[in-house]
Amino acid sequence: MMAAALGLLATAASAQKADYEHYLRATHFGRWILVAIPLGIALQLAPVWLGLAHPIWASTHDALGGVPLGPITADIGLTLNALLQAVAAVSLLGVTIVVVRDRSRAELVLLVLSGTTAIAALAMDLHRILPGLMAATPADLATTMAGLGIMLNMAVMQLAAERAETRHSLLRSITIGLYGLLGALVSALATFGFSSANSAVAAGFGIVLILMVLVIRRLDLSPLAAGALAAAGLIGTAIVLTFLFEQGSGLALLLRLVPDVGTETKAALERMLADTRWFGAGAGTFSALGRIYQSDASEALLAPSTATAIFADMGWVGLAVAGVACVLALIRLFFGALQRGRDSFFPTAAAACLLFALVQSFAGPGLLRPAAILCLSVIVGLGLSQSVSSR
Repeated sequence: MMAAALGLLATAASAQKADYEHYLRATHFGRWILVAIPLGIALQLAPVWLGLAHPIWASTHDALGGVPLGPITADIGLTLNALLQAVAAVSLLGVTIVVVRDRSRAELVLLVLSGTTAIAALAMDLHRILPGLMAATPADLATTMAGLGIMLNMAVMQLAAERAETRHSLLRSITIGLYGLLGALVSALATFGFSSANSAVAAGFGIVLILMVLVIRRLDLSPLAAGALAAAGLIGTAIVLTFLFEQGSGLALLLRLVPDVGTETKAALERMLADTRWFGAGAGTFSALGRIYQSDASEALLAPSTATAIFADMGWVGLAVAGVACVLALIRLFFGALQRGRDSFFPTAAAACLLFALVQSFAGPGLLRPAAILCLSVIVGLGLSQSVSSR
Protein backbone atom coordinates (compact mmCIF):
# COMPACT_ATOMS: atom_id res chain seq x y z
CA MET A 1 0.00 0.00 0.00
CA MET A 2 2.84 2.37 0.86
CA ALA A 3 4.55 1.59 -2.46
CA ALA A 4 1.34 2.39 -4.34
CA ALA A 5 0.89 5.63 -2.39
CA LEU A 6 4.48 6.76 -3.01
CA GLY A 7 4.19 5.82 -6.69
CA LEU A 8 1.02 7.86 -7.01
CA LEU A 9 2.64 10.84 -5.28
CA ALA A 10 5.74 10.71 -7.48
CA THR A 11 3.68 10.34 -10.64
CA ALA A 12 1.36 13.20 -9.72
CA ALA A 13 4.35 15.44 -8.97
CA SER A 14 5.97 14.82 -12.35
CA ALA A 15 2.90 14.32 -14.52
CA GLN A 16 2.50 16.49 -17.58
CA LYS A 17 -0.61 17.60 -19.40
CA ALA A 18 -0.10 14.86 -21.99
CA ASP A 19 -0.01 12.24 -19.23
CA TYR A 20 -3.27 13.54 -17.78
CA GLU A 21 -4.94 13.52 -21.20
CA HIS A 22 -3.68 9.99 -21.79
CA TYR A 23 -5.17 8.88 -18.47
CA LEU A 24 -8.51 10.42 -19.40
CA ARG A 25 -8.55 8.63 -22.77
CA ALA A 26 -7.65 5.29 -21.19
CA THR A 27 -10.40 5.50 -18.55
CA HIS A 28 -13.18 7.29 -20.42
CA PHE A 29 -15.25 4.07 -20.58
CA GLY A 30 -16.07 4.10 -16.87
CA ARG A 31 -13.94 6.52 -14.89
CA TRP A 32 -16.72 6.75 -12.32
CA ILE A 33 -16.16 3.12 -11.33
CA LEU A 34 -12.64 3.89 -10.10
CA VAL A 35 -14.22 6.32 -7.65
CA ALA A 36 -17.36 4.29 -6.91
CA ILE A 37 -15.56 1.24 -5.49
CA PRO A 38 -13.55 2.96 -2.71
CA LEU A 39 -16.39 5.45 -2.17
CA GLY A 40 -18.84 2.59 -1.62
CA ILE A 41 -16.54 1.11 1.02
CA ALA A 42 -16.09 4.52 2.65
CA LEU A 43 -19.87 4.96 2.87
CA GLN A 44 -20.04 1.77 4.93
CA LEU A 45 -18.01 3.60 7.57
CA ALA A 46 -20.32 6.62 7.73
CA PRO A 47 -22.82 6.76 10.64
CA VAL A 48 -26.43 6.22 9.55
CA TRP A 49 -29.74 5.61 11.32
CA LEU A 50 -29.89 2.24 13.06
CA GLY A 51 -32.53 1.04 10.60
CA LEU A 52 -29.88 1.08 7.85
CA ALA A 53 -26.89 0.19 10.03
CA HIS A 54 -25.74 -3.33 10.78
CA PRO A 55 -27.92 -4.99 13.47
CA ILE A 56 -24.94 -5.28 15.79
CA TRP A 57 -25.07 -1.51 16.39
CA ALA A 58 -28.78 -1.61 17.21
CA SER A 59 -28.04 -4.28 19.81
CA THR A 60 -25.22 -2.14 21.20
CA HIS A 61 -27.55 0.87 21.42
CA ASP A 62 -30.20 -1.18 23.22
CA ALA A 63 -27.64 -2.39 25.74
CA LEU A 64 -25.59 0.75 26.28
CA GLY A 65 -27.72 3.59 24.93
CA GLY A 66 -26.04 6.56 23.26
CA VAL A 67 -26.59 8.20 19.87
CA PRO A 68 -29.04 6.21 17.65
CA LEU A 69 -26.50 5.98 14.83
CA GLY A 70 -24.20 3.29 13.54
CA PRO A 71 -22.20 2.35 10.43
CA ILE A 72 -23.30 -0.16 7.81
CA THR A 73 -20.23 -2.26 8.55
CA ALA A 74 -20.08 -4.58 11.52
CA ASP A 75 -16.36 -3.95 12.08
CA ILE A 76 -14.94 -0.48 11.47
CA GLY A 77 -11.30 -1.58 11.67
CA LEU A 78 -11.59 -4.37 9.09
CA THR A 79 -13.53 -2.17 6.68
CA LEU A 80 -11.00 0.65 7.06
CA ASN A 81 -8.27 -1.83 6.11
CA ALA A 82 -10.32 -2.92 3.08
CA LEU A 83 -10.73 0.74 2.10
CA LEU A 84 -6.96 1.25 2.16
CA GLN A 85 -6.50 -1.82 -0.03
CA ALA A 86 -9.08 -0.53 -2.51
CA VAL A 87 -7.44 2.90 -2.65
CA ALA A 88 -4.03 1.25 -3.16
CA ALA A 89 -5.36 -0.92 -6.01
CA VAL A 90 -7.09 1.98 -7.78
CA SER A 91 -4.04 4.21 -7.29
CA LEU A 92 -1.72 1.54 -8.67
CA LEU A 93 -3.97 1.13 -11.70
CA GLY A 94 -3.80 4.88 -12.39
CA VAL A 95 -0.03 4.98 -11.87
CA THR A 96 0.43 2.08 -14.27
CA ILE A 97 -1.65 3.79 -16.98
CA VAL A 98 0.67 6.78 -16.90
CA VAL A 99 3.97 4.92 -16.44
CA VAL A 100 3.49 2.38 -19.26
CA ARG A 101 2.36 4.98 -21.77
CA ASP A 102 5.82 4.49 -23.28
CA ARG A 103 6.10 1.16 -25.13
CA SER A 104 9.54 0.26 -23.77
CA ARG A 105 8.24 0.64 -20.21
CA ALA A 106 5.18 -1.42 -21.12
CA GLU A 107 7.42 -4.23 -22.36
CA LEU A 108 9.45 -4.14 -19.16
CA VAL A 109 6.33 -4.28 -16.98
CA LEU A 110 4.97 -7.16 -19.06
CA LEU A 111 8.20 -9.13 -18.64
CA VAL A 112 8.25 -8.51 -14.88
CA LEU A 113 4.60 -9.54 -14.49
CA SER A 114 5.04 -12.67 -16.56
CA GLY A 115 8.12 -13.67 -14.56
CA THR A 116 6.46 -12.99 -11.21
CA THR A 117 3.39 -15.06 -12.00
CA ALA A 118 5.51 -17.85 -13.46
CA ILE A 119 7.58 -18.03 -10.26
CA ALA A 120 4.39 -18.40 -8.20
CA ALA A 121 3.26 -21.19 -10.53
CA LEU A 122 6.70 -22.85 -10.32
CA ALA A 123 6.51 -22.86 -6.53
CA MET A 124 3.19 -24.68 -6.77
CA ASP A 125 4.58 -27.17 -9.31
CA LEU A 126 7.66 -27.97 -7.22
CA HIS A 127 5.62 -28.42 -4.06
CA ARG A 128 3.24 -30.85 -5.76
CA ILE A 129 6.06 -32.80 -7.43
CA LEU A 130 8.61 -32.70 -4.59
CA PRO A 131 6.86 -31.70 -1.35
CA GLY A 132 10.11 -31.86 0.63
CA LEU A 133 11.90 -29.45 -1.71
CA MET A 134 9.50 -26.53 -1.64
CA ALA A 135 7.36 -25.35 1.25
CA ALA A 136 3.64 -25.14 0.62
CA THR A 137 2.40 -21.86 -0.84
CA PRO A 138 -1.21 -20.69 -0.47
CA ALA A 139 -2.95 -22.85 -3.06
CA ASP A 140 -5.61 -20.25 -3.90
CA LEU A 141 -3.02 -17.53 -4.55
CA ALA A 142 -0.75 -19.84 -6.56
CA THR A 143 -3.68 -21.01 -8.69
CA THR A 144 -4.73 -17.44 -9.46
CA MET A 145 -1.20 -16.30 -10.27
CA ALA A 146 -0.65 -19.36 -12.48
CA GLY A 147 -3.79 -18.59 -14.48
CA LEU A 148 -2.67 -15.01 -14.99
CA GLY A 149 0.78 -16.29 -15.89
CA ILE A 150 -0.55 -18.27 -18.86
CA MET A 151 -2.05 -15.16 -20.46
CA LEU A 152 0.91 -12.92 -19.70
CA ASN A 153 3.50 -15.36 -21.02
CA MET A 154 1.45 -15.91 -24.18
CA ALA A 155 1.67 -12.14 -24.63
CA VAL A 156 5.45 -12.34 -24.15
CA MET A 157 5.63 -14.90 -26.96
CA GLN A 158 3.60 -12.56 -29.17
CA LEU A 159 6.01 -9.77 -28.25
CA ALA A 160 8.93 -11.94 -29.39
CA ALA A 161 7.18 -12.76 -32.67
CA GLU A 162 6.40 -9.09 -33.28
CA ARG A 163 10.02 -8.14 -32.63
CA ALA A 164 11.24 -10.78 -35.07
CA GLU A 165 8.82 -9.56 -37.75
CA THR A 166 9.98 -5.95 -37.38
CA ARG A 167 13.65 -6.94 -37.80
CA HIS A 168 14.82 -6.51 -34.24
CA SER A 169 17.73 -8.60 -32.97
CA LEU A 170 16.88 -12.20 -33.83
CA LEU A 171 18.83 -13.57 -30.87
CA ARG A 172 17.01 -11.26 -28.46
CA SER A 173 13.64 -12.19 -29.98
CA ILE A 174 14.39 -15.90 -29.58
CA THR A 175 15.49 -15.35 -25.98
CA ILE A 176 12.28 -13.49 -25.14
CA GLY A 177 10.23 -16.14 -26.93
CA LEU A 178 11.84 -18.97 -24.94
CA TYR A 179 11.33 -16.98 -21.73
CA GLY A 180 7.62 -16.67 -22.51
CA LEU A 181 7.32 -20.32 -23.58
CA LEU A 182 8.93 -21.57 -20.38
CA GLY A 183 6.70 -19.34 -18.25
CA ALA A 184 3.59 -20.45 -20.12
CA LEU A 185 4.46 -24.15 -19.69
CA VAL A 186 5.15 -23.75 -15.98
CA SER A 187 1.91 -21.82 -15.47
CA ALA A 188 -0.10 -24.29 -17.59
CA LEU A 189 1.21 -27.23 -15.55
CA ALA A 190 0.06 -25.57 -12.33
CA THR A 191 -3.32 -24.59 -13.77
CA PHE A 192 -4.27 -27.67 -15.77
CA GLY A 193 -2.28 -30.25 -13.81
CA PHE A 194 -2.57 -29.31 -10.17
CA SER A 195 -5.58 -26.97 -9.89
CA SER A 196 -9.32 -27.62 -9.91
CA ALA A 197 -11.31 -28.20 -13.09
CA ASN A 198 -13.09 -24.86 -12.63
CA SER A 199 -9.77 -22.99 -12.60
CA ALA A 200 -8.78 -24.81 -15.78
CA VAL A 201 -12.08 -23.75 -17.39
CA ALA A 202 -11.46 -20.15 -16.35
CA ALA A 203 -7.99 -20.26 -17.91
CA GLY A 204 -9.49 -21.83 -21.03
CA PHE A 205 -11.76 -18.80 -21.46
CA GLY A 206 -8.75 -16.50 -21.39
CA ILE A 207 -6.81 -18.59 -23.91
CA VAL A 208 -9.79 -18.68 -26.29
CA LEU A 209 -10.07 -14.89 -26.10
CA ILE A 210 -6.39 -14.46 -27.00
CA LEU A 211 -6.72 -16.84 -29.94
CA MET A 212 -9.90 -15.10 -31.10
CA VAL A 213 -8.20 -11.68 -31.24
CA LEU A 214 -5.17 -13.22 -32.94
CA VAL A 215 -7.33 -14.83 -35.64
CA ILE A 216 -9.29 -11.61 -36.27
CA ARG A 217 -6.11 -9.57 -36.64
CA ARG A 218 -4.05 -12.08 -38.66
CA LEU A 219 -6.85 -12.80 -41.12
CA ASP A 220 -7.75 -9.11 -41.25
CA LEU A 221 -11.43 -9.94 -40.94
CA SER A 222 -14.07 -7.38 -41.83
CA PRO A 223 -16.09 -5.82 -39.00
CA LEU A 224 -19.02 -8.07 -39.92
CA ALA A 225 -16.92 -11.25 -39.83
CA ALA A 226 -15.21 -10.15 -36.63
CA GLY A 227 -18.59 -9.44 -35.06
CA ALA A 228 -19.86 -12.88 -36.11
CA LEU A 229 -16.79 -14.56 -34.59
CA ALA A 230 -17.19 -12.57 -31.38
CA ALA A 231 -20.89 -13.50 -31.25
CA ALA A 232 -19.99 -17.18 -31.67
CA GLY A 233 -17.50 -16.84 -28.82
CA LEU A 234 -20.16 -15.26 -26.60
CA ILE A 235 -22.64 -18.03 -27.41
CA GLY A 236 -20.06 -20.69 -26.62
CA THR A 237 -19.20 -18.96 -23.35
CA ALA A 238 -22.88 -18.76 -22.43
CA ILE A 239 -23.32 -22.48 -23.13
CA VAL A 240 -20.36 -23.42 -20.93
CA LEU A 241 -21.44 -21.13 -18.09
CA THR A 242 -25.00 -22.44 -18.31
CA PHE A 243 -23.67 -25.97 -17.95
CA LEU A 244 -21.54 -24.97 -14.95
CA PHE A 245 -24.41 -23.19 -13.19
CA GLU A 246 -27.29 -25.39 -14.37
CA GLN A 247 -28.01 -26.85 -10.91
CA GLY A 248 -28.00 -23.57 -9.04
CA SER A 249 -30.24 -20.55 -8.71
CA GLY A 250 -30.32 -17.46 -6.55
CA LEU A 251 -27.75 -17.51 -3.74
CA ALA A 252 -26.83 -21.10 -4.68
CA LEU A 253 -25.00 -19.72 -7.72
CA LEU A 254 -22.36 -18.22 -5.43
CA LEU A 255 -21.54 -21.68 -4.09
CA ARG A 256 -21.93 -23.60 -7.35
CA LEU A 257 -18.30 -23.64 -8.50
CA VAL A 258 -16.48 -23.71 -5.16
CA PRO A 259 -14.80 -26.92 -3.98
CA ASP A 260 -16.66 -29.20 -1.57
CA VAL A 261 -16.55 -27.47 1.82
CA GLY A 262 -18.51 -30.02 3.81
CA THR A 263 -22.16 -30.16 4.75
CA GLU A 264 -21.85 -28.22 8.01
CA THR A 265 -19.73 -25.45 6.54
CA LYS A 266 -21.98 -25.14 3.50
CA ALA A 267 -25.05 -24.83 5.74
CA ALA A 268 -23.30 -22.08 7.72
CA LEU A 269 -22.42 -20.27 4.49
CA GLU A 270 -25.99 -20.48 3.23
CA ARG A 271 -27.32 -19.02 6.50
CA MET A 272 -24.77 -16.23 6.34
CA LEU A 273 -25.61 -15.36 2.74
CA ALA A 274 -29.34 -15.49 3.46
CA ASP A 275 -28.87 -12.90 6.25
CA THR A 276 -26.86 -10.54 4.02
CA ARG A 277 -28.46 -7.13 3.56
CA TRP A 278 -28.51 -5.09 0.33
CA PHE A 279 -25.35 -3.19 1.28
CA GLY A 280 -23.58 -6.08 2.97
CA ALA A 281 -22.03 -6.40 6.40
CA GLY A 282 -18.92 -4.35 5.68
CA ALA A 283 -15.94 -4.85 3.39
CA GLY A 284 -13.39 -7.25 4.85
CA THR A 285 -15.65 -8.55 7.63
CA PHE A 286 -16.42 -12.00 6.20
CA SER A 287 -14.13 -14.03 8.46
CA ALA A 288 -15.02 -12.04 11.58
CA LEU A 289 -18.77 -12.47 11.07
CA GLY A 290 -18.35 -16.08 9.98
CA ARG A 291 -17.61 -17.13 13.56
CA ILE A 292 -21.20 -16.28 14.47
CA TYR A 293 -22.52 -18.91 12.05
CA GLN A 294 -20.04 -21.67 12.93
CA SER A 295 -21.02 -24.31 15.49
CA ASP A 296 -17.50 -23.91 16.89
CA ALA A 297 -17.03 -20.18 17.46
CA SER A 298 -13.24 -20.61 17.71
CA GLU A 299 -13.04 -21.60 14.03
CA ALA A 300 -13.09 -18.98 11.31
CA LEU A 301 -15.49 -19.37 8.40
CA LEU A 302 -13.33 -18.63 5.37
CA ALA A 303 -14.77 -17.32 2.13
CA PRO A 304 -14.94 -20.17 -0.42
CA SER A 305 -14.77 -17.74 -3.34
CA THR A 306 -14.16 -14.09 -4.12
CA ALA A 307 -17.75 -13.58 -5.32
CA THR A 308 -19.10 -15.00 -2.06
CA ALA A 309 -16.94 -12.64 -0.02
CA ILE A 310 -17.95 -9.60 -2.10
CA PHE A 311 -21.62 -10.46 -1.73
CA ALA A 312 -21.39 -10.94 2.03
CA ASP A 313 -19.26 -7.82 2.50
CA MET A 314 -20.93 -5.44 0.01
CA GLY A 315 -24.31 -7.03 -0.70
CA TRP A 316 -26.06 -7.29 -4.05
CA VAL A 317 -25.17 -3.66 -4.77
CA GLY A 318 -21.44 -4.22 -4.37
CA LEU A 319 -21.47 -7.47 -6.33
CA ALA A 320 -23.37 -5.81 -9.18
CA VAL A 321 -20.98 -2.84 -9.30
CA ALA A 322 -17.97 -5.17 -9.33
CA GLY A 323 -19.52 -7.21 -12.16
CA VAL A 324 -20.34 -4.13 -14.22
CA ALA A 325 -16.82 -2.78 -13.72
CA CYS A 326 -15.27 -6.04 -14.96
CA VAL A 327 -17.57 -6.28 -17.99
CA LEU A 328 -17.00 -2.65 -19.03
CA ALA A 329 -13.23 -3.00 -18.69
CA LEU A 330 -13.33 -6.29 -20.62
CA ILE A 331 -15.27 -4.72 -23.50
CA ARG A 332 -12.91 -1.73 -23.57
CA LEU A 333 -9.83 -3.94 -23.67
CA PHE A 334 -11.27 -6.26 -26.32
CA PHE A 335 -12.09 -3.50 -28.77
CA GLY A 336 -8.86 -1.70 -27.89
CA ALA A 337 -6.96 -4.85 -28.87
CA LEU A 338 -8.72 -5.00 -32.24
CA GLN A 339 -7.84 -1.36 -32.96
CA ARG A 340 -4.33 -1.22 -31.52
CA GLY A 341 -2.29 -2.77 -34.33
CA ARG A 342 1.05 -4.46 -33.70
CA ASP A 343 0.87 -3.83 -29.95
CA SER A 344 -2.51 -5.50 -29.56
CA PHE A 345 -1.06 -8.21 -27.32
CA PHE A 346 -0.97 -5.77 -24.38
CA PRO A 347 -4.74 -5.15 -24.18
CA THR A 348 -5.43 -8.72 -25.36
CA ALA A 349 -3.47 -10.21 -22.46
CA ALA A 350 -5.16 -7.82 -20.01
CA ALA A 351 -8.61 -8.76 -21.35
CA ALA A 352 -7.79 -12.47 -21.07
CA CYS A 353 -6.52 -12.03 -17.50
CA LEU A 354 -9.66 -10.09 -16.58
CA LEU A 355 -11.89 -12.77 -18.09
CA PHE A 356 -9.99 -15.45 -16.19
CA ALA A 357 -10.35 -13.44 -12.97
CA LEU A 358 -14.07 -12.94 -13.55
CA VAL A 359 -14.74 -16.68 -13.86
CA GLN A 360 -12.17 -17.61 -11.21
CA SER A 361 -13.87 -15.28 -8.72
CA PHE A 362 -16.73 -17.81 -8.48
CA ALA A 363 -14.39 -20.79 -8.07
CA GLY A 364 -11.91 -19.74 -5.39
CA PRO A 365 -10.76 -17.00 -3.01
CA GLY A 366 -7.39 -16.31 -4.64
CA LEU A 367 -8.37 -12.82 -5.78
CA LEU A 368 -8.94 -11.79 -2.15
CA ARG A 369 -5.18 -11.89 -1.58
CA PRO A 370 -3.55 -8.41 -1.69
CA ALA A 371 -0.79 -9.73 -3.97
CA ALA A 372 -3.33 -10.92 -6.55
CA ILE A 373 -5.36 -7.70 -6.29
CA LEU A 374 -2.35 -5.46 -6.90
CA CYS A 375 -1.04 -7.71 -9.69
CA LEU A 376 -4.40 -7.58 -11.48
CA SER A 377 -4.51 -3.78 -11.04
CA VAL A 378 -1.16 -3.45 -12.84
CA ILE A 379 -2.28 -5.83 -15.60
CA VAL A 380 -5.50 -3.91 -16.26
CA GLY A 381 -3.64 -0.59 -16.13
CA LEU A 382 -1.12 -1.92 -18.65
CA GLY A 383 -3.87 -3.04 -21.02
CA LEU A 384 -5.87 0.18 -20.77
CA SER A 385 -2.82 2.35 -21.30
CA GLN A 386 -1.55 0.46 -24.33
CA SER A 387 -5.03 0.22 -25.88
CA VAL A 388 -4.86 3.98 -26.57
CA SER A 389 -1.12 4.65 -26.49
CA SER A 390 0.62 6.24 -29.45
CA ARG A 391 4.19 5.98 -28.20
